[in-house]
Amino acid sequence: MSAGGAPVPPPPNPAVSFPAPRITLPAGPDILRTYSGAFVCLEILFGGLVWILVASSNVPLPLLQGWVMFVSVTAFIFSLLFLGVFLSGMVTQIDANWNFLDFAYHFTVFVFYFGAFLLEAAATSLHDLHCNVTMAVQPLLSDNQYNINVAATIFAFVTTACYGCSLGLALRRWRP
Repeated sequence: MSAGGAPVPPPPNPAVSFPAPRITLPAGPDILRTYSGAFVCLEILFGGLVWILVASSNVPLPLLQGWVMFVSVTAFIFSLLFLGVFLSGMVTQIDANWNFLDFAYHFTVFVFYFGAFLLEAAATSLHDLHCNVTMAVQPLLSDNQYNINVAATIFAFVTTACYGCSLGLALRRWRP
């Protein structure tokens, strides 16, 4: 009772005042049993390979390959966070339209990774371009750097395809 004699109402229950999150993907380890979970794991695996391969080529074209490195590292980290949120079950605790967030994330990363794939392919295609290096004409990329960049281009394409497949699945969930 309050000082005026009237009873004090109980505080509102915060669990009742928020709507349930909107998601159709399972939370916890069950996410790994879905196509979307498998594609996110492949995105992490192949994206990490792109990152490692571009870095191991000593980035001979920093203007082009710097963007590829930025996209691959950023997408790798955010894909790990995305998968971690689903694996930990936090999606059931956070009020959001997870179907839309899944679509928006995969659309954004697909666009950026497609651009990174094109830049990596362009950097690889410059293999036969010769440049002056103190009186000697040498190819822009050594044979080893060329081979590494070919592998990075292939894995960038595969990663882009995985993000595209995830985008298609997310679109299907968001707009049934």
